[in-house]
Amino acid sequence: MFRYLKFNIIFFYIISTLSIVSLFYLLLTKTLLDAFMVVSIVYIVIIISAFIISKLSLDPLKKYTNNLKNISTQTLHELNLPIATIQTNLSMIAKELDDEKSKKRLKRIYTALDMLKQRYNELDYIIKTQTKQVQKEQFEVSDIIKERVDFFKNIFPNVSFSLKLEKCQIYSDKTGFGKTIDNILQNSIKYSKNPVIDIILENCVLEIKDNGVGIDEVELVKIFDRYYQEDSRSDGFGVGLSLVKEFCDENGIKLTINSKKDYGTVIKLELTQKKYKL
Repeated sequence: MFRYLKFNIIFFYIISTLSIVSLFYLLLTKTLLDAFMVVSIVYIVIIISAFIISKLSLDPLKKYTNNLKNISTQTLHELNLPIATIQTNLSMIAKELDDEKSKKRLKRIYTALDMLKQRYNELDYIIKTQTKQVQKEQFEVSDIIKERVDFFKNIFPNVSFSLKLEKCQIYSDKTGFGKTIDNILQNSIKYSKNPVIDIILENCVLEIKDNGVGIDEVELVKIFDRYYQEDSRSDGFGVGLSLVKEFCDENGIKLTINSKKDYGTVIKLELTQKKYKL
């Protein structure tokens, strides 16, 4: 679809520019029109050329985006059946199991299913974000944190979470906030040397602290850049913290990060700007 797009745009730009210059010269030297009329005609031609160039540029992109959206929506719809089938059959199998070894295996399958459902929810959220269908609502922040911590406990049983949570209600994008917490926790777990994550929520200020490798001051200014990774050998694509910043910026949440090499990192979200008021 995009193979000849660049060539077509360059070709049309050169042709239109030469045509406009030639038209300007001919109108100015070969006709009896005054300068105002000449400039007016040239402006009209420029506007028409700009419209055609924009159409050449955007139409293939719109078509590609629509196709991608349709594929994503269809994929999301078709995932419903296998997920529901796996969940139903796991529940039936669980009722017939007696030995602990089989139960542990089944628990691992349940964990994998939870991860699959999480990816499903993320894809659904991305589609809704792109189509401006994301709904804001009032919710309790501590409940979301507990829910996300429970999710990570199943995946990383060796990681401990120390929770100190006060009540805090905000009016925001609940799913997006959950994804934000996921990205922060995932980074904390990934780079933590001591598998203990401290989570404190006081006065609608959330702090997530790890005792990991930390980040030096030079690298600290770059961590919110998309695709940036301090260690290029590490897993992932370097988009987690950029998504966190993007969500915070869009929802009026002040985001700060303090880190010291070899001592760990503290990420702070000030939720008071979005604190729910009756």
